[in-house]
Amino acid sequence: MTRWMYACVVAGLALSPMGASAQDSPLTIRETDAAFEDVVADLQDAIVNRGYVVDYHGRIGDMLARTADDVGAAKALYRNAEFMQFCSATVSRKAMEADLENIGFCPYVLFAYEAETAPGTVRVGFRRLPAGDGRDEVNTLLEEIVDETTGD
Repeated sequence: MTRWMYACVVAGLALSPMGASAQDSPLTIRETDAAFEDVVADLQDAIVNRGYVVDYHGRIGDMLARTADDVGAAKALYRNAEFMQFCSATVSRKAMEADLENIGFCPYVLFAYEAETAPGTVRVGFRRLPAGDGRDEVNTLLEEIVDETTGD
């Protein structure tokens, strides 16, 4: 699988509640009325200012728009939709020392989108890792980044 295909799969999972109700969703999402471009810049700053490197910045909204005709899409989903992935040597190591299988949660993905049906509202979030085995610190980190981005 190419890096781009992997990134699209990860982003698709991050942007999809997988049929769960809002209360059962594995996603943590905050909303803001700031301009999408500003939110994405703030999201990247919140990652980089902690000393992390954005490994990949995906523009999933552009990909979906570009391929809409090819897949027979009937409607536009997003005005804008992007994701960023990164890893933390410190936090990831702690999680992986607690359980080697926590490698499966890295890299971490944060996303931002503006739905076609809700212009002016940008949603920012991440997929929560299951509690325990060193993963709680990862969830705390991701939540802090999202909250900083949205002003919560």
